[in-house]
Amino acid sequence: MDEKLFAMRHSAAHIMAQAVMDLFPGTKFGFGPAIDEGFYYDFQLPRAATPEDLPAIEARMKEIIKGKHSFKRDELAIDAARAKFVDQPFKVDQINALAAGEIDEHGNAGANAATSVSTYTHDAFVDLCRGPHVSNTGEIPVDALRLLSIAGAYWRGNEKNPQLTRIYGTVWQSKKELDEYLWRLEEAKKRDHRKLGKELGLFHFSDDIGPGLPLFTPKGEIVRHLMEDYVREKQTAYGYQHVWTGHMVKEDLYRKSGHYDNYVESMFPPMVDEELILRLKPMNCPSHMTLYNEMGRHSYREFPLRFAEFATLYRYEKRGELSGLTRVRALTQDDCHVFCTEDQIESEFTLALNLIREILDSYNFKDYQVRLSLRGSTGKYVQDDEKWDKATSALRAALDKNGVEYFVAEGEAAFYGPKADFIAKDVLGREWQLSTIQVDFIQPSRLGCEYIAEDGATRTPVLIHRAVTGSTERFLGVLIEQFAGAFPVWLSPVQAMVIPIADRHVEYANFVAAQLRAQGFRIEVDTRAERMNAKIRDAQMQKIPYMLVVGDKEAEAQAVAVRLRSGEDLKAIPLAQFIEMAKRIVQSKSLELK
Repeated sequence: MDEKLFAMRHSAAHIMAQAVMDLFPGTKFGFGPAIDEGFYYDFQLPRAATPEDLPAIEARMKEIIKGKHSFKRDELAIDAARAKFVDQPFKVDQINALAAGEIDEHGNAGANAATSVSTYTHDAFVDLCRGPHVSNTGEIPVDALRLLSIAGAYWRGNEKNPQLTRIYGTVWQSKKELDEYLWRLEEAKKRDHRKLGKELGLFHFSDDIGPGLPLFTPKGEIVRHLMEDYVREKQTAYGYQHVWTGHMVKEDLYRKSGHYDNYVESMFPPMVDEELILRLKPMNCPSHMTLYNEMGRHSYREFPLRFAEFATLYRYEKRGELSGLTRVRALTQDDCHVFCTEDQIESEFTLALNLIREILDSYNFKDYQVRLSLRGSTGKYVQDDEKWDKATSALRAALDKNGVEYFVAEGEAAFYGPKADFIAKDVLGREWQLSTIQVDFIQPSRLGCEYIAEDGATRTPVLIHRAVTGSTERFLGVLIEQFAGAFPVWLSPVQAMVIPIADRHVEYANFVAAQLRAQGFRIEVDTRAERMNAKIRDAQMQKIPYMLVVGDKEAEAQAVAVRLRSGEDLKAIPLAQFIEMAKRIVQSKSLELK
């Protein structure tokens, strides 16, 4: 987001807060930042707000905008700020947190204690704020402004705090940009994987099971299996070996690796078995390093040693942050850990990079960028400057050697090392972090991993962490939206629906299905007492790639009348010819249907 657009959206958030307070006297207000595609503000309202309130709030905002009120910055000492906002408890809480060094001016955890705070005033509204803003409200284009939705949010993201009302809005630099954005929003609603997943019968969530724990139907499990099998097949060809290391681990192992100190908030509570304390496994790396140690003494001649695993992991995500398949508590990673020497980092990075590129390209994710995620000045990181410097230098060198363009993000590293994160754009231009390659000089030494080097000395291997599609669940959610539920033929849970025109054609329809199943295709036959056109429409609604209509002429000619889910009619073709066409498309993992 460029600086001008950020300032516009930040200013619009303040204007919205003023409008809400004008229309809802007694409102208490919290945070109101600019975000990637708009802005929001959190409020404690005297009554519940509904979507029907948004037009009135938006109209009041436009009145304020037309007043061309200047934004004025002031600096207040902590005590003066408390007095200024004495009637706003959330602002006082924010001031106290700043004064105690609990948060910085960006709201991030951990900072130096503040002795003063800045405020911005426009018209009669004043707010704690670090800026920036436009010079006056008139710089917000009223025809490019829209309030969007209402949601709930806990104060400071803590579910133990009061739940506030969050109002989302957006503003752009022109009405044309707003219209394009609103179109993308509507298209995103149509593609919402939670909606399509239910309509296509792929997965469910149940209160009887618990939040963030998806249940996959037979169709959903077919897609999961195909996705994972594809990565497994490619990994094997690239020289990765597959292992399995279970679902639970002694807590002591995570204390040794550093995960307990740096990651315990994301772990489920411990399970106690007499003297043993066990944890559901939130990550694989300590288990893979333990397996490495249990396999006996290792020589440099074995390297690189690549352990891959499709492991279901369990992470204690906050309920309010769960979102369909893209944020769950049970996730299956296509995880890999490579034990290698320092000299092998570059070549192993190249190998992982080639694998990632091949698989992302096959799913039509061709527009992606790489983020070099480094440790920040604050946050939870294992303290070992020498190893951090070595890992960061090695990762930068590998990126540069492979000609990878990247941007740097301070504070986004794992607690044990820097990462190269692959952020792909889908067909609507939305960004998703999918793949990652991480260099780790820290954990292997903490867990006692060793090998005998060429000179006979005992040394510690480097560990490269790598995931291609991230988690199966999240990637499936992204794929549903990428393809709007219309998966490529090779990935479709049902690849063809055979549709007999009349009851007398059911026998031939079953023959066609048997011939296709014998070739490995996933086929269903629609024998319902419905009209042919209704059956075709229902198959299209289920995003099935092919509808094979059969009647007297097709049975006599050993043919099928092929209709595509797009509505295109390929007319009747010999069954053998259709099988060869479908085989070619499946084997090539083509995105085309013919």
